[in-house]
Amino acid sequence: MLIIAEILHNCILEETAKSEIGARDVWCDPTHLFFQNNEDCVSLMTTSANPDPDPDPDPEGYEAEMDLERVDNLIKFCPTKEEMEQIKGFKGDKELLGKCELFFMELMKVPRSEAKLRVFSYKLQFSTQVSDLSTSLNYVYLSVEQVRSSVKLRRVMQTILSLGNALNQGTARGSAVGFRLDSILKLNETRARNNKMTLMHYLCKVLADKLPELLDFSKELSSLEPASKIQLKLLAEEMQNITKGLEKVIHEKKLCKKDGHVSERFLKSLKKFLRSAEASVKCLASQYSGVGRSVDALILYFGEDPAKCPYEQVISTLLAFVRMFNHAHEENLQQIEVEKKAQKEAEHEKLKLQNQINCYFLFPSSIHMAAI
Repeated sequence: MLIIAEILHNCILEETAKSEIGARDVWCDPTHLFFQNNEDCVSLMTTSANPDPDPDPDPEGYEAEMDLERVDNLIKFCPTKEEMEQIKGFKGDKELLGKCELFFMELMKVPRSEAKLRVFSYKLQFSTQVSDLSTSLNYVYLSVEQVRSSVKLRRVMQTILSLGNALNQGTARGSAVGFRLDSILKLNETRARNNKMTLMHYLCKVLADKLPELLDFSKELSSLEPASKIQLKLLAEEMQNITKGLEKVIHEKKLCKKDGHVSERFLKSLKKFLRSAEASVKCLASQYSGVGRSVDALILYFGEDPAKCPYEQVISTLLAFVRMFNHAHEENLQQIEVEKKAQKEAEHEKLKLQNQINCYFLFPSSIHMAAI
């Protein structure tokens, strides 16, 4: 921010000059009006400006030096109304004021200095905030599209419905045309009589035997994992913050026009920023609205009510189902390997026994002598 950065720059230059040639013939203690904030303020000045300032810098370079941390620190230590009144009411030699008081005095010359700092803070964060929100919205949109377009997932769900109807055959629930989304997680809770296999294991077994091409359906749903970490409420708040922040920038631009020369360069900076920022926010708002419609369509796709079944619940349920399914399938494969190994050992023992029997009948005397 050009104006505030210039003040910091000039304050450091003045302090450097005073320390080199001496500001007064007789040294005296500076007058502090704000004992509580003085040390923090001095520390702020030394950390918020270039410690080795150029006495004749490029004006555009001021803004480049002001990073987010420095701007936020400046906002934190902006003078309150009471402190400004104290400075205005000071009747002594202003040359005797402390560094903090002198800084506040210069800052008070800037119209709406705190508002300008907040606008500048928004400007510094703008690109990152827009990019992060757009990335999150893309994850949400991609998760919706992957789920709705997955033919394999649809066929897995159809198989689940068929299994449910087969198990409930002869009852009122044996001819269902659909099921609640959260009921798919109960597949992992329903066990066979021997308590060794769940309905999830059985589903995996059926698919492995009859529809093996569906076993890797989770590969079509790669966005579920990152999407499960996103909360739409937080995205809505972020969208609102970006929109309201832009409104404040536009408002400050209007006020700067009335300030005259003192805000001229800051006004120029805001105009340059707004030329691209307004278009970016408009594009982001359009993306946000489109994702909202896609989310509602996803919830309706599963026959749920968007007002009662939020997006987060749909994604977490599907992700949990995918993990349970893959785990059950892996356990089935392990069980098959165990059974194959047991069968191989049994065949080996059977062959060994058969060889012993053959030897007995072919060489009975030698076996008898060996036994003695």
